[in-house]
Amino acid sequence: MVSKVQQHISFRHTKYPHYDNYRAINVNKTQDIPCDYDGVMGVPITFLDKYNPEQFEILDANDYRKSDFVPVKPHGLIKDKDGSINGKPTYARILIRNKNPKTL
Repeated sequence: MVSKVQQHISFRHTKYPHYDNYRAINVNKTQDIPCDYDGVMGVPITFLDKYNPEQFEILDANDYRKSDFVPVKPHGLIKDKDGSINGKPTYARILIRNKNPKTL
């Protein structure tokens, strides 16, 4: 049985920056996934250790590119310089969506 990711943090625009080239917010740690956000989130690849398909949907980053100038990635991850935030590259990320965000 897969356990659920414990979510206790509520979404605040100032805490979760958006990617320059993808329509998603960045979440640096799995424990910081907001419980009430229904949009697309980029999370570390270590999220896969805690992934629960009843709780989250894994998305293809290619579907959330902001423009056609962002290259299509065959692996569907956000990585390399295309995964930057305010011009600064991030580590590789998986895009997810919470299937049942809480209403606060």
